[in-house]
Amino acid sequence: MKRTLREKTPHNLILEYPELECIEELHSAFQHIAVYRHPELGKMLVHDNIVMLAETYEAAYHEMIAHVPLLHHPNPQRVLVIGGGDGGTSREVLRHPEVSRLVQVEIDGEVVRLSKRHFPDLASCYQDPRMELHIADGIRYMADCAEGRHRPFDIILVDSTDPKGAATGLFTETFYKNCRKSLKDDGILVIQGETFYGMAHVQKQILQILRQQFRDSGIYTSAIPFYPLGTWSLIYASERLRSEWQLRENALRNLAEAEQGLNYLNREIISACFALPNYALRLAGLQPEPPGKV
Repeated sequence: MKRTLREKTPHNLILEYPELECIEELHSAFQHIAVYRHPELGKMLVHDNIVMLAETYEAAYHEMIAHVPLLHHPNPQRVLVIGGGDGGTSREVLRHPEVSRLVQVEIDGEVVRLSKRHFPDLASCYQDPRMELHIADGIRYMADCAEGRHRPFDIILVDSTDPKGAATGLFTETFYKNCRKSLKDDGILVIQGETFYGMAHVQKQILQILRQQFRDSGIYTSAIPFYPLGTWSLIYASERLRSEWQLRENALRNLAEAEQGLNYLNREIISACFALPNYALRLAGLQPEPPGKV
C-alpha cells in the first residue's frame, strides 16, 4: 500500500512525498521511526514524520558535517559523534586514516538497528575496529566528559534531530559548556544548525551561547533537497579563529580519489560554504541591521 508523507516546514509550507512504499515502521521508546522507499530519492529514514535522510542525496549532509571540520584540523585523532544513529556521519569520519578512535553516542538503539538492516552502506561504520558505539544519552555522556571521565576530543559532531523531545537538551547552554570542556585546545565543534528560514531564532540562541564559550563561532551551509526549504546550516565553534584554519589539501585529494569518492564536497564548495547572504547573517545575529531599519 502506498502512502503520502506531508512534512510541515517552519514557514507553514508543506513538503509532500507521494507514492511512498513503507518498508518498515515501529515505535521506539523515543519516537516513531519509519523506512520508506521513494521512486527518485531511494530509501528514506523518517522520525516522527520528519525526513532524516534520503539515500540518493545523503552525502550533502554527511560529507559536510564530517569533512569540513576534519579537513581543517591538523591531526584529528579522537572524534565524538552525538546522535547520528544511521551511521552516515561516522562512516565519513572513519574515511580519515588519522582518526584512531571514534566514539558515537546514540540514544535510540532502534535507529542503529534499522540502519544496519536498510542502509548497510551508511551502517558500515559499525564494523570498523576504531568505532566505539554507546547506546546512551549523549547529554549525560557530555556531562561525564566535562567532569574528566573521558579523554578530550579533537572533534565533536552533534548530529541531532530538531530541538524537541529527547534532543531538546542538546541545544542548551549547559550542553555547549560541556562540549567546550571536552575538546582539546585546538578542537572543533560542529552542530546540526537548522535553517535560516523560520529557525533563525534557534541559530541566534546557539551562537550567543557559543560566543561565551569559544573564541570563534559561525555558520556554514549545505544544499540538502530533503530538508525544509533546501538550505541547511551547520554551526561551528573553536578556540582557533577560522582565519587560522588550514585546509589539508592532501587529505581532500585522497578522499576525492578514493574508490567511493566524494558525491557532494569539493574544493570550491569548501570555500563557498562559509559565504552567507546578508539577511541570514542578520537573522542569526552575525551582522547588525542596516542603519535606519525599524
